[in-house]
Amino acid sequence: MNGDFTLYTPTKVVFGHDAELQAGALIRAAGGTRVLIHYGGQSAVRSGLLSRVEAALDAAGLFHVSLGGVVPNPRLEKVYEGVALCKQHGVDFLLAVGGGSVIDSAKAIAYALAEPEYDVKDLYEHTRTPKACFPLGVVLTIAASGSEMSDSSVISYEDKKRGCNSDLCRPKFAIMNPALTATLPAYQTEAGCTDILMHTLERYFVNGSRMELTDAIAEGLLRTVMHYALVLRDEPENYAARAEIMWAGSLSHNGLTGCGNDAGDWSCHRLEHELGAMYDVTHGAGLAAVWGSWARYVLKNCLPRFKRFAETVMQVAPGATDEETAENGIAALEAFFRSIGMPTNLKELGVSPSEEDIRLLAHNCAIAVGGRIGSAMVLREADMANIYRMALN
Repeated sequence: MNGDFTLYTPTKVVFGHDAELQAGALIRAAGGTRVLIHYGGQSAVRSGLLSRVEAALDAAGLFHVSLGGVVPNPRLEKVYEGVALCKQHGVDFLLAVGGGSVIDSAKAIAYALAEPEYDVKDLYEHTRTPKACFPLGVVLTIAASGSEMSDSSVISYEDKKRGCNSDLCRPKFAIMNPALTATLPAYQTEAGCTDILMHTLERYFVNGSRMELTDAIAEGLLRTVMHYALVLRDEPENYAARAEIMWAGSLSHNGLTGCGNDAGDWSCHRLEHELGAMYDVTHGAGLAAVWGSWARYVLKNCLPRFKRFAETVMQVAPGATDEETAENGIAALEAFFRSIGMPTNLKELGVSPSEEDIRLLAHNCAIAVGGRIGSAMVLREADMANIYRMALN
């Protein structure tokens, strides 16, 4: 059954060797004149990437000021710091040099600058919706979040991890040089691959409308990421593998793999957001830790999709029943996660929530989603708590 959809992907992609050298020209073409270069830790400095980007901006005659220090699960405090710096220097364009955390932080700064009369936190609290956003571009260094082409950003504050979605924040361009990801630790690389898989799986496991071509694209992307995640496990400097993963990361979250397929499920992401807020875990690893428990909990409500996934993506042999086939597919993906060093439960993730913690996680998750979420199966607070319990070990 075909579904209606709108696909909007305005981001210009510049992909390949030394692509970061085009940063200045791309900002000029997008109308930027005074730039905030936003980045994370010292790796961008030590590798020489920041110097190359600054030289590219100098060559284009662009004023620029830098702000580093973005951490995983990016903090609202850093956003406020960036806003103040941009106002001080009259910045009109933001350049995120990093992965999803840096990009999301830059998006939040861009929202704040465009509507200075409001507190940007309101957007993540969902007490208002964005009406404007400063332009931004990306030099991508981590293939994972897909934020370089997506409409989403996620910010952490207080005891919360919350997202805001709007086409207004889609970057003007994304510079992707796969070689920039070669220095990533193995764990971070594989957590990124897991995040990419999950962005497509969240759109794949739905009840409702779907399109055969979209399914085929999604299934091809999933198989490709799994194959090259194993290649990178054994050959971390393999440029071709990093290129495949980097491009898959963008396509997994720019909307392509969800065209005509309901609105997506997104339960695992929401469950992980609460884990990230409480324990500051790596996002991809947190997703892997809850996925199997979620899948078994919702399986019977979305059995045809799980059966198709088992046979088409995981390529398992048919079982005696459709449910057995689907169960084997879930187990096969968990085995894959373990093969790349990802956890498949909370104990392996390194967290041990008490029963009180589980109730709080579920309560916060339910509040964040307005009481219910899911397409494979609609989850409410009690369901969320049950999945966390199942995921303990």
